Amino acid sequence: MIRKIVIVPICMLLFGISACSSFLDLEPQSNPTDLNFWKTEEDANSGVASIYALLRQAFNYAEGMSFYAYGDLPSDEFSTANGGVWPFPEVINMNWSMAVPSSETWHVMMRLRRYDLFYRTIDQANRVLKYVPEMPASAFPSEAVRNRLLGEAYYLRAFTYFYMSRVWGGVPIVTATVPVDEAEDLPASPADAVLAQCLADIEIAKGLLSWERGSSTNRAVRANKAALFALAAHVYAWQGNYAQCAVAADSVIQRGGLAYVGRARSSYLTIFEGQSEEGIFEISQNAANEGTRLGVGYYTLVEPYLRGQAGNPRLMISHSRIGELYASNDLRLGSAFDITTNEVSAVCIKYSNVAYTNETANAVAVFKNNIIVFRYSDVRLLQAEALAATGNSGAALAILNEVRAQAGLGHWDQSGDLFSEIIEERGRELFLEGHRYYDLIRLARYNGTLRFGPKMTSAEFNAGKYYWPFDPTLLNVNKQLRQTPFWSRINM
Repeated sequence: MIRKIVIVPICMLLFGISACSSFLDLEPQSNPTDLNFWKTEEDANSGVASIYALLRQAFNYAEGMSFYAYGDLPSDEFSTANGGVWPFPEVINMNWSMAVPSSETWHVMMRLRRYDLFYRTIDQANRVLKYVPEMPASAFPSEAVRNRLLGEAYYLRAFTYFYMSRVWGGVPIVTATVPVDEAEDLPASPADAVLAQCLADIEIAKGLLSWERGSSTNRAVRANKAALFALAAHVYAWQGNYAQCAVAADSVIQRGGLAYVGRARSSYLTIFEGQSEEGIFEISQNAANEGTRLGVGYYTLVEPYLRGQAGNPRLMISHSRIGELYASNDLRLGSAFDITTNEVSAVCIKYSNVAYTNETANAVAVFKNNIIVFRYSDVRLLQAEALAATGNSGAALAILNEVRAQAGLGHWDQSGDLFSEIIEERGRELFLEGHRYYDLIRLARYNGTLRFGPKMTSAEFNAGKYYWPFDPTLLNVNKQLRQTPFWSRINM
């Protein structure tokens, strides 16, 4: 039944997506058109473009916020006391079992609990992996071109399974595209099996992708080996296999052709516009004919960064939390935040690349920041985390101090636990970039430090509360699917 869920999702109208670039503007091919479609290199390239487009839709699905709702909102970045625009306070507070009528397919909580678009992404990758190898050699200028397209498909399938496994733990594994009438209900495979599938795809992609950064148009928004090894490093870190994480991260650092971007505001904000020297893998939203009507900027910006949004941000960030996280002389405090405009909330300005449909007062804002999935500082600090976990504290400390120096700070005073401090530095460097929640889970797994406050106790963490529940509508359709363990005890 997974295939049926993929082909007939609950709602194909995605709020907030206004346009796609030329690379991403084609819808995935259906089975009937497959028979006549896969003829030329352009067809194959369009097939791969559809995978990226579907992944972007998945990350923008819940009011443009899925990527951040999963990776940031349940962390300590947002104060549970400050509230915000419904239903995101429920996401922040981990009240993920809230009742939603099955007819309300537009509901943010239902969309966050469903995996439809992730499986559409995987199905499109499976389609590419089925049909592109069957195309004649004459369709491509070289086998290297065919291999690159196949490598991207393997990468995107691996990434999507990894992302789903961080959200739900175990999920069904589907590695072939099949006709709807041949679909079967599939149970969720254990999380370890899902991650093993990710690593298997990564291993195949290593022989297909190159280290080339690509043209200025494709840089970071199409996968290469740097993106592949960054993904591998994150998979290994999630597994707790820090020895392999360190090796994969080092490959990115040594061969990725990447560099830090300056931390002054004018340069630092270019990271989030997209395709900077730090960019490893990003979801493209910054081209002339791209953008989202809703998104993280809509919820976190106010005037003068967002026209017409007077008063408080729709999602508020505690001034006290920012004060705890950043030293007053940290360059990122002034580059990523405005702490003077609003007395109630700090304003994160990372996503302030906003265009308007016209110059009138009621013009529609279009948010044009890329979704930054992996970047240089992320992988550098992940490398430090892995080195600290494997006993190489000297090298880990050197990387930590290197990142601090970029922010205008002196060496860490070594007043606490090195591993925990690296996680805190990731919190400073990667604030509101889809990492913090997962970083805190790794911290709790590694040394038992919980930083979730009252919304998740130690007992609840050990019971797996950090994984999301499946929406009941999924369980009704797929009779082989079972609720995630912690949430199976909750009446939904």
